[in-house]
Amino acid sequence: MRATRNFAIFTAALMLTASALAATVEPQRRDAVIEVGEKVANWQLQQLGYLPGVQLLPETRSHAKAWEIAAFWVGLTRFADLTQAPAYRQALLDQGRTNAWQLGPWLEFADDHAIGQSYLWAKKNGAKAEVLEPMRRSFDKILANPPNVHLSFYFGEEGYGSAECLVRWCWCDALFMSPQAMIGLSLETGDRRYADYAFSEFWATTEFLFDPAESLYFRDSRFFEKRDASKRKLFWSRGNGWVFAGIVNILQILPPAHPERARMEALFQQMAARLLTLQKPDGYWSPSLLAAENSPPESSGTGFFTYGMAYGVNSGLLESATYKPAANRGWVALTKAVGKAGRLGWVQQVSDQPDVVNEADTHYYGVGAFLLAASEVAKLQ
Repeated sequence: MRATRNFAIFTAALMLTASALAATVEPQRRDAVIEVGEKVANWQLQQLGYLPGVQLLPETRSHAKAWEIAAFWVGLTRFADLTQAPAYRQALLDQGRTNAWQLGPWLEFADDHAIGQSYLWAKKNGAKAEVLEPMRRSFDKILANPPNVHLSFYFGEEGYGSAECLVRWCWCDALFMSPQAMIGLSLETGDRRYADYAFSEFWATTEFLFDPAESLYFRDSRFFEKRDASKRKLFWSRGNGWVFAGIVNILQILPPAHPERARMEALFQQMAARLLTLQKPDGYWSPSLLAAENSPPESSGTGFFTYGMAYGVNSGLLESATYKPAANRGWVALTKAVGKAGRLGWVQQVSDQPDVVNEADTHYYGVGAFLLAASEVAKLQ
């Protein structure tokens, strides 16, 4: 009942501006975008204990290399580049030192590679070259004995973590987590083996999970035949957000003449065109992308999609007249989910499919998506 009441209140507030948003969306001022981005970033850093004068919290250390918090740090790298704020640079360097520049504990598991993206940023921003050595050793072990299992997702009585295919990228989230770390390491070291492996796996996953009829990704093979009550396919917003933002993160580091760039750009444009048709009038994308009716606000998928569309306009890959209004609508919606103290709400909690969302729900990865969006929306002209 509380979630329903909160959603009704939130919807009523949005209705006051929904018609105006649909008709015309004003460009977002750079300083205003940065201001709200700083508010959200500072709130999250305060909770983690990574602001000057704040003691590092024990729970921060306990999950410091997990994908949830890694996505926050990835978002902060882009926002730090935008703002050049010394406190953000210091926090990123400090978290790497706290982790001793190690990846997560499961060698092949893509989610445990995501934190490596922040180490690559640290290397470019004052850390010594040696910070990449632990990641390089881990990836060398994978290349020495690459997994050879099918991408079909199933697990037994032991539960989710027992799925054999998790040593490969058999769930769409993985396309945000690992490829950018491997490709980035190739670019830093000159060793193309890591990028070759990453692109091979990226396209294998895409060929397996991408639905060409809808231009969207199934979360994993368990969803190929699943349908909702209205017999619609289930395409998870944040799952596709992981992919869309992951493609952007790859494109941002690929040299212009790289042989994989044209194919990656074409995939990005195809997804963008479909996502454009699925944005709701209030600026959000629904948790289940094909089921917009009666859907709550959801800020993590919306953050990733807003990021991607703004990047597409800024890079010239997407037509400004068509996609800039969508990016601006997404940003306006995201700012409505920010509380007075900077706490981002309406973040669907950890899951693998569309699920309930409450106004009070927040999480590191939602903040990461928000900061990614801020980093590109601030550049829109």
